[in-house]
Formats: sequence, C-alpha cells, structure tokens
Amino acid sequence: QVQLVESGGGLVQAGGSLRLSCAASGRTFSSYAMGWFRQAPGKEREFVARISQSGISTAYADAVKGRFTITRDNAKNTVHLQMSNLKPEDTAVYYCNTDRGLGQYTIYDPRRYGYWGQGTQVTVSS
Repeated sequence: QVQLVESGGGLVQAGGSLRLSCAASGRTFSSYAMGWFRQAPGKEREFVARISQSGISTAYADAVKGRFTITRDNAKNTVHLQMSNLKPEDTAVYYCNTDRGLGQYTIYDPRRYGYWGQGTQVTVSS
C-alpha cells in the first residue's frame, strides 16, 4: 500500500508558477501510474494529469495542456506537477493518487484511483 503526501501549494498571482510535489511511501510506488486531480469549492473533483509507471507516457486535461507538466522520480518515490502561467480558475485543492488500473473507469475518473489524502491548496489571484 502506498501512502501519499502532497506539498508545494500556495498563493500566487496570475501568470505565476508553482511546483507541486507528491511524496510516496512504500516499495511498490514504481508499479503504479500516478495522477493529479483538483477540486475547487462547490465543484467535483477533476482530472488534471497522469503519468505512466515508467514516466514515458503522460496525459493532461485540456484546461492545463501546455501549461502543466507531470513528472516522476521512481528512485525518490516522488511525483511532481510543474504549473506555469497559472490562472484564477486553477484555484483548487490538488491531490495526487495512485492509478489502481480499474478498467471499468477511464483514467479521467477519480473512482479509478486509490485513497485520497489531504491535498495541497493552490490559490491564484487575479
């Protein structure tokens, strides 16, 4: 079982950048694809990005494509989300999670993923 702790959130002006980190415990980290999701107040949790076990394959939500980059370091059990050109609509709590590979759900569906941690707050001011 993998436990996850997100960090790196904060308050930033529109157009700025932040780098989120997700530290994982457990020796099976490299066997999971990993995803980042976000949830804004009053809205459903939404897919942001996903990276394959090896890090070769990535996927992004249209809203963040070209601005966000997901990477991972299996030697350090970490996943990062580099966010650039941030917009006020990016304001949300950001969560990382393990992709359990449940075939009945697409990679964009939060039900495919494991236990949700506390997340890290990102606030973008206009």
